[in-house]
Amino acid sequence: MVEEVQKHSVHTLVFRSLKRTHDMFVADNAKPVPLDDESHKVKMAVKLRTEYGSVLHMPTLKENMREKGGPATGDPYGHKQYSGNEGEELEYVITGTHPYPPGPGVALTADTKIQRMPSESAAQSLAVSLPPSQSRLDANRTAAGVGEIYRHAGISERSQPPGMSVAMMEAGGTKNSALVPKKAPTMPKPQWHPPWKLYRVISGHLGWVRCIAVEPGNQWFVTGSADRTIKIWDLASGKLKLSLTGHISTVRGVIVSARSPYLFSCGEDKQVKCWDLEYNKVIRHYHGHLSAVYGLDLHPTIDVLVTCSRDSTARIWDVRTKASVHTLSGHTNAVATVKCQAAEPQVVTGSHDTTIRLWDLVAGKTRVTLTNHKKSVRAVILHPRHYTFASGSPDNIKQWKFPDGNFIQNLSGHNAIINTLTVNSDGVLVSGADNGTMHLWDWRTGYNFQRVHAAVQPGSLDSESGIFACVFDQSESRLLTAEADKTIKVYKEDDTATEETHPISWKPEIIKRKRF
Repeated sequence: MVEEVQKHSVHTLVFRSLKRTHDMFVADNAKPVPLDDESHKVKMAVKLRTEYGSVLHMPTLKENMREKGGPATGDPYGHKQYSGNEGEELEYVITGTHPYPPGPGVALTADTKIQRMPSESAAQSLAVSLPPSQSRLDANRTAAGVGEIYRHAGISERSQPPGMSVAMMEAGGTKNSALVPKKAPTMPKPQWHPPWKLYRVISGHLGWVRCIAVEPGNQWFVTGSADRTIKIWDLASGKLKLSLTGHISTVRGVIVSARSPYLFSCGEDKQVKCWDLEYNKVIRHYHGHLSAVYGLDLHPTIDVLVTCSRDSTARIWDVRTKASVHTLSGHTNAVATVKCQAAEPQVVTGSHDTTIRLWDLVAGKTRVTLTNHKKSVRAVILHPRHYTFASGSPDNIKQWKFPDGNFIQNLSGHNAIINTLTVNSDGVLVSGADNGTMHLWDWRTGYNFQRVHAAVQPGSLDSESGIFACVFDQSESRLLTAEADKTIKVYKEDDTATEETHPISWKPEIIKRKRF
């Protein structure tokens, strides 16, 4: 006969489990490890030699000598003082935070031990000054030390409050930076930039405008859309010049070559196309991606095209032969953005696996993987003049140094899914988000000097407010955005604005930057 197991409530079972766990560990859990005197002495000796080894042999001028038995009046902390007889040379001692003899070769006994019981205030106000040696006297002919200034004023260095005490060691005129309190970093004053204002809205697409690029001559620009078309627009007037059809799904990337009369496009139909702009026809296809192609970029100095895809790879193509030179594999999710530059690392990718990879173009391998972001990296932009770049993610915009991807700073505040970043040589960084907001930043300081949320075009829903791509024209006087309300919006700097009418609302507060 099978014995029935008594059923208990979840609460009872959890409580029993907690009790068993508690009983298992309770024996030694809260007991501190007993302090071993010998180990403590060794530790303190090593610490003393490491921190103060360079000055241990140098005694300190003891000031405000008083009669035996009473503390010096100039010492508000009540440290034990040792006096000498009048007429004799001044006695030199070193004050510290743990027992040690006054000089080398002196045995550590009850009589020679200095400052038996270190106090908090003693540790805070540790100040060691030296007797005037010949080298120091020579140095002081041109500049007096802090200790000398205090002594000439008849004030003990230790009579200053702990926050004001000059905690430093001087050895032959050098300072131990470990003892000098460091000033907290503050944000430098940002450069003033005029605000940008919307001055033109261009409509014509029948779907979301997903990508945008300006041609090198600055005469026209090109857009790709979810309506499967590529449209070319006159930059000065905003009028439509040409529509190109050929993609069978959303066009996700366009770029115009500066080295040849070619336009390259990619889309969610897995296709990468090369268009000859003299005939307005596709002349090459680049086959190889296994899923939607999300972005592309051209190498600035060699005929190489780089594309990135939802298949977790980026591919390097020879423009002329259509050959796939390298498949850059390593990301574990869709690669959302790719950028090229002439200097190493020549290829940078950002992915939905939250990482950024810097690639060795020749070897086709990863040089560095940056894992600081917590969420998808949909946008990467390279600064046109500095050897730096920025990446955009819903958690933060981060700035990095080439070539190793050293972290510079976070640009926090754009709390949305950031789809696009662009920057001009004047140091204006623009971030565009999925909710239709656009933030403008000072590149150097990370100061957010303007926030824009343009209204959707009439007839659109408010939910169709979204920025998918943005770019400056070649003169950097116009900013173009590709949006979810099927329009292209054009912004320009406000010529009437001055630093007086639009002041920087900036305070030099202490920077509290996340390092990751």
